[in-house]
Amino acid sequence: MTDGGLFSIEDDPLRRKIEQAQYLLRMLKFDEERSNERSALTLLALLSHDPETAWADSTNELMTTHVIMARLRERLSKDYKSNTRETIRRQTLHQFVGAVLVEHNPDDPQRAVNSPKSCYRIHPQALGLFQSYGDSVFEARLREYLTEVPSQIEVYARARELSRIPIVLPSGKPFTLSPGGQNILIKQILEEFCPQFTPGGQVLYVGDADAKFAIFEKEALAALGVSHIDQHGKMPDLIVYMPGKNWLVLLEAASSHGPVDSKRHEELATLFAGSSAGLVYVSCFPSRNEMRKYLSAIAWETEAWCADNPTHLIHFNGERFLGPYEK
Repeated sequence: MTDGGLFSIEDDPLRRKIEQAQYLLRMLKFDEERSNERSALTLLALLSHDPETAWADSTNELMTTHVIMARLRERLSKDYKSNTRETIRRQTLHQFVGAVLVEHNPDDPQRAVNSPKSCYRIHPQALGLFQSYGDSVFEARLREYLTEVPSQIEVYARARELSRIPIVLPSGKPFTLSPGGQNILIKQILEEFCPQFTPGGQVLYVGDADAKFAIFEKEALAALGVSHIDQHGKMPDLIVYMPGKNWLVLLEAASSHGPVDSKRHEELATLFAGSSAGLVYVSCFPSRNEMRKYLSAIAWETEAWCADNPTHLIHFNGERFLGPYEK
């Protein structure tokens, strides 16, 4: 204890460990945001540390974000609220992965970004550096690591690009989405549904688990009266505008999140209430078998499309077929 009755860092093992982790992140050239307390604690969780763990005993086991949150709570006395998980994933882990400090899904690189099995671990090369912290060889290993990491980043970026899903938009423009998950169905919608049912349509929005707004034609949507898009709101998976008919087609890829049911219909109607174009709602499924699971939930006055029967469309009642209704 220091004079004056205050505890020094030496008296607080957890604070000392956090500051050591922050120092290491700064040495690895991370900015202030990626070397703050949250990032330091995330690094310590990934290394399986508690306040008393020696750096030489650091490990790099695979962890989901759920496990990381549990480690923070149980070993590092940090009980983040469950809604913080996305902040940790997007604002810390994503940057760690980009800097090749952390590997994402090393056991299955094709796993979808938003899969519940999505996992992380400290890169083996970085693990050796952390294990040497406090040892006489640390400075030399740090210089070696910083020399080698740029080439590692290039290798990682090339590998990620090769695993992305190639798509040709209706305009003929090439495009890619992150691998796995519903993006396989989104590719089928863009390449098969759109030419068949929205010929001449303009793709104004495509969502992606890896980048929420993969395509976002903000000005074009604003010109149609859709100007207050909340990036954390419940956007459809695709938006296609048909200028010849003045229709805005809202498409949901129902392979993982379900179809346009009555609740979803109301959400979308509210979100696009200002649209000067008529709204058309389409639930898209990978197959008719998958659609059968949701038949009782699909909202009336909407359409359904199955990728295994791409030239057919199923109309759920109402007086129109593939067209908007009066608001």
